[in-house]
Amino acid sequence: MNPKAIPIILAIDTSNYTTSAAYSTPDMGYVSGGFLLQHKKQLLSVRDGERGLRQSDALFAHTCNLSALLESLLSGVPENAYIAAVGYSAFPRRCEGSYMPCFLAGENVARGIAAALRVPIYAFSHQEGHIAAAAYSAVYAPQGQVGIPRDPIHDPVFRDKPFLAFHVSGGTTDLLRVCPTDGRYDVTMLGTSLDLHAGQVIDRIGVMLGMQFPCGPSMEALAASFQNKRPTCKVCVKGCDCNLSGLENQAQKMHREHVDDAEIAAYVFAFIEKTLLKMTENALAQNEGLPVLYAGGVMSNSIMRAALSSFCQSRGSKAYFAAPQLSSDNAAGVSLLACRAYLRENTGIPREERL
Repeated sequence: MNPKAIPIILAIDTSNYTTSAAYSTPDMGYVSGGFLLQHKKQLLSVRDGERGLRQSDALFAHTCNLSALLESLLSGVPENAYIAAVGYSAFPRRCEGSYMPCFLAGENVARGIAAALRVPIYAFSHQEGHIAAAAYSAVYAPQGQVGIPRDPIHDPVFRDKPFLAFHVSGGTTDLLRVCPTDGRYDVTMLGTSLDLHAGQVIDRIGVMLGMQFPCGPSMEALAASFQNKRPTCKVCVKGCDCNLSGLENQAQKMHREHVDDAEIAAYVFAFIEKTLLKMTENALAQNEGLPVLYAGGVMSNSIMRAALSSFCQSRGSKAYFAAPQLSSDNAAGVSLLACRAYLRENTGIPREERL
């Protein structure tokens, strides 16, 4: 092998709604363990009026998507680079009983590539990938830039000290205490939604209003068009747990009463924002001063960010957000976590042999 060859780490994530792949190059100077060179994704198709996909349909769609997606991604790999390891999302969360068949599509392809190349393979949870992508974006790519080497930042945040993280998406509304360790994250659940999840509610209400699934961007645009006083709402938060089914019930009631769609959309985000603020308040009361990272597709919403950032600052903490491009489902975080795991086992890579 060319001694000047550059190692890259390939990763695959096959969530319930997105096929994605990415590659990064490892570098111990980076808080993330490396920097992201490229990522690509493809949303799975959902029929008009539907609010999701069956697992069998998602698994089939990923199987159809992966070859073309990887061909497109790998066509941009530098000539002097080689795949040194492979990472993949194996399950939704790193906890007992966490399983979804759609992740088998990515796992099978990742294992096949690693076996063919005789390189290490690393498994992570989809949730860990979201956290890592958000942390990387907050530090190195606030505008979602990829493929551009950045000066290493030696701020210890997200490297090896605990932080709080929200993972807010269609399948989770989780509040976590995260400790980086051994190339991955040790995650402790502090709170969650006890019924519906934030992204799930947004999609249900959006479909009710005639939007195409997934409905987040359309709902955000509609909410931004509301010009009157922001709606008030009463949320249900106990400790660090919340309930969101009341939001769907109230939105359905408003719709039956012919309330303007823009006001309903504004109400949805006001309700979720207030819920997250209360959960943040209660978590910081027990974890004073820890930084708070907001990850997951719902946190790409620009309406809620200012309030959450201001609130954390008022409590002596700091809020961090992923760029929208790295908030939704993606393999970028999995690639970066695999970089950390790879470097843990290969600490002698000369710096001049890295991009």
